[in-house]
Amino acid sequence: MISTQDKKQHFHFGEKLRVVRERKGYTLKYVAQRAGVSESLVSQIERNKVSPAIDTLLAIVNVLDVNLEFLFEEYRRSRPVKVVRFNERRKIKEGPVAYEELARPLHEGEEHSLESYLVEVPVGERTHRGAYGHPGCELGYLIQGHAQLLYESNQYELFEGDSVSFSAAVPHTLVNIGDVPVKALWVVTPPQRFI
Repeated sequence: MISTQDKKQHFHFGEKLRVVRERKGYTLKYVAQRAGVSESLVSQIERNKVSPAIDTLLAIVNVLDVNLEFLFEEYRRSRPVKVVRFNERRKIKEGPVAYEELARPLHEGEEHSLESYLVEVPVGERTHRGAYGHPGCELGYLIQGHAQLLYESNQYELFEGDSVSFSAAVPHTLVNIGDVPVKALWVVTPPQRFI
């Protein structure tokens, strides 16, 4: 099991500060005096023994005339964007109920990932995917139709334009009680297996 301490990201930029300082011919004492901190603190920062407060780091960076981007460039993360083309959506049917996937999880198993899909429920039919409940939360938006959300022992009537959000931990089912197919946008987090 990974502890919170193990998950914490450590930024090791001290070596870069030391290399820049030495190339410029500055002593620890010179940098410390100009930055308004102690010589031992600058030394500890360069050896990655302490993480400086942001104002201390900015003062040292200013003395050394270093760009912050230079210090943190290796920590820049790629933030993926996934596009699902209209004609490439994955589709599944559970009996007469149809699902079209709108968004795939960016990272499987990641705490903040989500999935979303368009749901079409024919007249008189109901969904079954949440019939037993599952971990997480759901958000639904009714694009068309008249539906009823059965949630535990409660019933919530939904009309076109209504939205609903809830914990998915308990049984929940969307029932079409109108006279046209229900079309809804549905978002689930964390993702369940779409297919």
